[in-house]
Amino acid sequence: MMILMFAVLLLGAGAAGLWVLHRFWPVKGLAYVEASKLRETPEIPAEAKMVDVRDAFFYEQCHVSGAINISIGRLPFLWNKELSPDEPVVILSDSLHQGRKAARLLKSRGFQEIYAVRGKFCA
Repeated sequence: MMILMFAVLLLGAGAAGLWVLHRFWPVKGLAYVEASKLRETPEIPAEAKMVDVRDAFFYEQCHVSGAINISIGRLPFLWNKELSPDEPVVILSDSLHQGRKAARLLKSRGFQEIYAVRGKFCA
């Protein structure tokens, strides 16, 4: 009985460790752009689509002109209505974690050129 409890505890600790590692692990190929330089940076191609992954409530309060709103929860189901893996994408989010999560999802759908905004783009 004691060995079983120890095994369950060990598995739980291992799962928690993997979750933390996955949450903070960098996304290969994801480039960051400072929010203050969002419009003036030559790093982002002019044809890049901006996708705001915040909830619609926050998007309505303040958003970057031309950005498409697909909340992070809906992104797995709606990305192909507005985005194409052939186009560069700029992710606008509230946090680095949310941006990385969106980037991982888009990367798994075949996107190669992904940028994420770092910092407050809506003041």
